[in-house]
Amino acid sequence: MTTLRFELCKRHLKLLPVLNEFKGGIGAATRCCAVYGFPIKHSASPAMHNAAFASLGLDWRYLAFPVPPKHLQEALRGAMRMRFAGINLTVPHKILALGMMDVLDGTATTWGAVNTVRFEGKAGGQEWLPLAQLPSEADPAMELRAQGFNTDADALLRSLREDLSWTPQGSNVLVLGAGGAGRVAALRLAAEGIAKLSLVNRTLSKAQALAVEIRLRFPDVRADVGFPREEVDLLVNASSVGLSTEDPLPYDAGQFDLSRARLVYDLIYKPRETRLLAAARAAGCHCANGLGMLLYQGAKAFEIWTGRPAPLDVMRQALQNAAYTQPIIP
Repeated sequence: MTTLRFELCKRHLKLLPVLNEFKGGIGAATRCCAVYGFPIKHSASPAMHNAAFASLGLDWRYLAFPVPPKHLQEALRGAMRMRFAGINLTVPHKILALGMMDVLDGTATTWGAVNTVRFEGKAGGQEWLPLAQLPSEADPAMELRAQGFNTDADALLRSLREDLSWTPQGSNVLVLGAGGAGRVAALRLAAEGIAKLSLVNRTLSKAQALAVEIRLRFPDVRADVGFPREEVDLLVNASSVGLSTEDPLPYDAGQFDLSRARLVYDLIYKPRETRLLAAARAAGCHCANGLGMLLYQGAKAFEIWTGRPAPLDVMRQALQNAAYTQPIIP
């Protein structure tokens, strides 16, 4: 617990010079949100959300904290007790958080992962309300709960359509990774009427279990484990391989040639061009990284917390600047 507190405080102190650039600084009435991940230093989410808050004149701030999986539950409960408006979750927390929520939105139960948490309160038999709609010093005896959402699934679909002009019906798709992001990607794409889905994961049993689930839920989709022999319309990297510039390719080049993929999408957005995307571009594939997905999942989270329409143009520009122009705070 002491180590966790030290890491959270250290991260917070590093962010203070940046946050104090906002007009008015941080006060006792400032609402807080955050993203938890491990690692987290690559995240551009703080820049995106803080720009959105500033553009709408909201006295809100968004932080980023490195939270190891073993400390996730206490970190979530701590944020709720401190009356944070909500939390985003990234690798490796999205599936783990399912069992830590007091209630799950339909998006979380449908896609089997949580990437957005909204904290809510209820006092004196009243209805549950987002904490953002209640005074920060509301009744200390008020009941609190965490509601889990998934904003990743629809964000991925929107980004694929906009960035790659992908049409799902009848497609042959290869997904790399069967963890939190891979599970959501596979289930969401299967729901759109693709013809075949091939799943590849370092832990074979995870891919096999996901394939069985897809066959049961979407019987019209052929779900196989392993690299396909035929060409694919879309390859999606939903693994974390590629976050580091020293990472290898996230697939076995001896079992699959990228020239057999028409479209390649990497959920990783930093670096701008991962080794996978560089190899895919060299093979003649049409490519896109995950910045669009990050934008749209963040915009939906913003709306869940604030109840206000997300300023998409502001958030998009902030992401571009943070991910590809300005250095991310280590």
